[in-house]
Amino acid sequence: MTASRPPIPKPPFQELLQLRSDTAKPLYQQLENELVRLIGDGILPPGTTLPAERQLAERLSISRTTVQRSYNALRQRKMLSAQGRLGSIVQGPGPRLHSGMDRLKGFTEEMRELGREPSSQILERRVVKDRLIASVFGEPSHTSFLKLARIRSGDGVPMSREIAWYNLGRVPGLEQADLSGSVYARLAGLGQPLVRCDQSIEAAAPTSEECAIFGFEHPAPCLLIKRRSFCVDGGMLEYVEGLFRGDTYTYRLTLKV
Repeated sequence: MTASRPPIPKPPFQELLQLRSDTAKPLYQQLENELVRLIGDGILPPGTTLPAERQLAERLSISRTTVQRSYNALRQRKMLSAQGRLGSIVQGPGPRLHSGMDRLKGFTEEMRELGREPSSQILERRVVKDRLIASVFGEPSHTSFLKLARIRSGDGVPMSREIAWYNLGRVPGLEQADLSGSVYARLAGLGQPLVRCDQSIEAAAPTSEECAIFGFEHPAPCLLIKRRSFCVDGGMLEYVEGLFRGDTYTYRLTLKV
């Protein structure tokens, strides 16, 4: 049997850029044109994170102003989305993620359907007794809830920050469960699958903490999604507030007569 050859590594990003010194065309226009070429050829597909302005300037041995002018031009053309110190995300053709609203599904399933690899970072996980949250669930004020705050990412890009509460009176096994993946799959495994939800979507501005998570230098429009989810017997198991970045995410809704 012939041994398979290891894959040929791709060249570093900066080596794909062809900037010339023997032309009157300004460097910022050359860089803009080169990025347009790489995006158009699919070498830099939508969702690719480009280096921050200072980082790319250092790699190419050019001024940061040159990179800044090129990036700004591409943002005006809706080909890049600013990420602050984290760099910029390639938008290209069809820049946004279009998520359907035809059925109940969690972030993990949603990202996989859109062809992205989901991941989560847990910021907070603790049992709480909160009178306001209890009133949302229609439960007594002494009811225990699992509070779970997470950053949800697709292909390593932070897409949302969500805070969720789960009624431990209905699903006590969730308190010690592994929640690094899909909570909805975990609920189903514990015998409490979610069967329906009430959901609202509204425009919202991110907080300073959320700007840092998304890499925004300045607050950008986001989508605030509030969801109440219910189990088979009609009892409410989940209340979640998720802030989704508006520059790469839209919801699609099909209406029938």
